[in-house]
Parts: sequence; C-alpha cells; structure tokens
Amino acid sequence: MQTFFMFGKYSAQALDKISSDRTRKAINAIQKLGGHVKSVYALLGDNDLVFIVSLADVGHATLASIALTKMTGISFKTSPAIPIDQFDKLFNGKK
Repeated sequence: MQTFFMFGKYSAQALDKISSDRTRKAINAIQKLGGHVKSVYALLGDNDLVFIVSLADVGHATLASIALTKMTGISFKTSPAIPIDQFDKLFNGKK
C-alpha cells in the first residue's frame, strides 16, 4: 500500500452540502477501492481539506480522486507521499 495526500478545494455547491454523512460516504468510497483512510483534516489556506489515505497504487489513487470529485463536487489534487526514512535512503543512495 502507498500513502497519498488528497487535497480538496470546495466549490460553492460543495460548501452547501457539507455534512458528516457526506464525509462517511467519501470514506466508504475509498474503502470500496481497497483503500484505508488514515485521517481527514479541514484546512485553512489554498486547500480546504486533506484526506491521508493508503491505496494500492497510483491507478487506485486516480480512481479515488475521480470518485470523490464526482460524488462530492469537491475538486481533488492527489499526491503520493514517501515516508521520510525511505526518502532519506533513496537520496543517500544517489550521492
């Protein structure tokens, strides 16, 4: 499983439909793709929320991003994340 950060930006229509029920449905959609939601945060700034999820691969992350956008009206930018210890090993191996 790989970790992905899914950054969401609300549309005006998506703001009107904020609810714990929609959040639960979004989490269920990720789980149906074989994923696990590690955490969800509301944010201030350029993004309005972030889902931190584990999914099998980039393809599944793409499907999750599309599914959530279609379901919620929230646009998502999804980024893979590498644990810092793995990043350090990769970087040190390139010197």
